[in-house]
Amino acid sequence: MEKMKIEIWSDIMCPFCYIGKRKLEKSIEGHPHKDAIEIEWKSYQLNPDLQTDVSQNINDYLATHKGMSIAQAQQMSQQVTEMAAQEGLEYHMDKAVVANSFRAHVFAHFAKKYGKQLEAEELLFKSYFTEGKNVDDIAVLKDLAVQLGLDANALENVLSSGELDDEVKMDIHEARQIGVQGVPFFVYDRKYAVSGAQPQELFAQTLEKALTEWSSNTTLQIVSDPQGPSCGPEGCE
Repeated sequence: MEKMKIEIWSDIMCPFCYIGKRKLEKSIEGHPHKDAIEIEWKSYQLNPDLQTDVSQNINDYLATHKGMSIAQAQQMSQQVTEMAAQEGLEYHMDKAVVANSFRAHVFAHFAKKYGKQLEAEELLFKSYFTEGKNVDDIAVLKDLAVQLGLDANALENVLSSGELDDEVKMDIHEARQIGVQGVPFFVYDRKYAVSGAQPQELFAQTLEKALTEWSSNTTLQIVSDPQGPSCGPEGCE
C-alpha cells in the first residue's frame, strides 16, 4: 500500500523534539487515514563537536554554552519540563547526560534496517530525558537494541565499523539543502513543513492539507510562522 510520508529531522538532545513527536502522534491518532501515513526519522546534530561528559548535567552545560547562571539554566529546564508534562512526558533534566548524539543516530538507522526506527527513537528520547542514560555509550545502545529484539553484537559491529555513518551524514546534509535551521522539523509529503513544537492544531491542519493534496506536486512550504519552540546550533528557544 502506497503511503504518504512524514519526515522528521531531530536530535536526541533536543527537548522540543520529544515534545513535537508527541504532538505529531496525537494529530495522527484516530485519523481515519492514519494507516496511509509513514513516518521517517532523519538525523540532525545540534552540536556535532560536543564532547560527551558524564560528569556534567544539562544545566551545567546550558549555563556554560549560553552564558547564563545555573539558576537561570534550572529555570529554563523547569519550563521545558512543564511543557513536556502537558504532553504526558516525564523529563528529569537534572539527570540528562551531556552526550554527543552521533552514535544514537547510527543506532536509529540500524533499527530502521529492521523496521524498528520509530520504537528506537522513542527509546532514545526516553533514555535521555527521563532515565538520564548516556546515549553515546555503546553498552547503553546495545541494551536498547536488546529491548527492541535486535542483535546487540551486530549493532556494536556497525558502531565500530562506521558502516552507517554516511547515512547519518546524508540526513544532515539534506537538512542543509532544504533549509532546516532548527529542530524538530516536520516535512509532510515534501509539500509542507512545520518548524518547531507547534500547537497540536497546526499539526492536525497540516496533516489534513497534506493528505488532501497527496497526489499533487507542490513546492515545500513552511506553514509554521513564526517558528515554534525548537533547538538550533545556538541553543533551544
